[in-house]
Amino acid sequence: MDRVFNFSAGPSMLPLPVLERAASELVNYGDAGMSVMEMSHRSPVYENIIKKVEADFRRVMNIPDNYKVLFLQGGASTQFAAVPLNLMKTGKADYILSGQFSTKAYKEAQKYGAVKAVASSKEDNFTYVPATTRESFRPDADYVHICFNNTIYGTKFNYIPDTGDIPLVADMSSCIMSEPIDVSKFGVIYAGAQKNMAPAGLTVVIVREDLLGNARPETPSMLDWQLMAENDSMYNTPPCYAIYMAGLVYEWVLEIGGLEKMREINRKKAVMLYNYLDSQDYYIAPVKKECRSMMNVTFVTGGEELDKKFPKEAEKAGLVNLKGHRSVGGMRASIYNAMPIEGVERLIAFMKKFAAENPKA
Repeated sequence: MDRVFNFSAGPSMLPLPVLERAASELVNYGDAGMSVMEMSHRSPVYENIIKKVEADFRRVMNIPDNYKVLFLQGGASTQFAAVPLNLMKTGKADYILSGQFSTKAYKEAQKYGAVKAVASSKEDNFTYVPATTRESFRPDADYVHICFNNTIYGTKFNYIPDTGDIPLVADMSSCIMSEPIDVSKFGVIYAGAQKNMAPAGLTVVIVREDLLGNARPETPSMLDWQLMAENDSMYNTPPCYAIYMAGLVYEWVLEIGGLEKMREINRKKAVMLYNYLDSQDYYIAPVKKECRSMMNVTFVTGGEELDKKFPKEAEKAGLVNLKGHRSVGGMRASIYNAMPIEGVERLIAFMKKFAAENPKA
């Protein structure tokens, strides 16, 4: 069977050159005589791997020297607890609610202090990102939390909130490395790797050094960023193979021209798909245009039966995982870095064919 175009929101497709290189090194990495999956994380060979992975990630993201990079186990949802446990000193934090994951993070943080939802787009089913100003936030809040791109609803912050001296914390799981970002505007950036950089099981945290060392007494060791930083992400056995795979992805991004080139490619794909959606009236794109995600494109037909039929027929055409999230329905095309332009072209061609063959009543 030929490879399909995988539009999954995560775990998602990986660049084919990365998979091919990983396959060539699977049984015997270099001259180690074993797979990366088999080697000790304390071995000199693996220590060299993780050092290079961090160095390449810093190059890709242009991370300032006063930030630590942590390669941690688990998904980004684990950080919903780690963020307040590491940053909440006065017991106050502000959250902007723009989707399901920011809401989950907000609810988790409520276990640890006085957490305030300063803005929300829930009343319009999260079809836009709420606007804020510096005055939106409490001056004594320990941090402000956002989810920069919303995988489920297909929205993205088109601005970086002005929080003044309050650290801005961003969950970037579904948009990290899709375009250049000024890391210095954020106190903390965290991301599950399974959407744009590696297989599931790895979470990357970028944290400004002055924010370390404030973990609450009840913080589990595994969630203590300071402890992880002091041990160079090797306090315990890290997700070794996922880190290695992330390294191959970072090399791939650098080889194609870095994040400037990545943004150019991603914009081309997104503009192509949104232009088609805006040019016809069979499919409906519910997200406000100014808040549209470049990574996750959501749309519906307006008919429940047609929405059920579309992903099934698309799968037969080699376009898989287009069913929308169970909480919102419809369709969702996740067009992360690894999705080639050809995949989007094939999707648009299928959408036209489906519309012609399935007229609305």
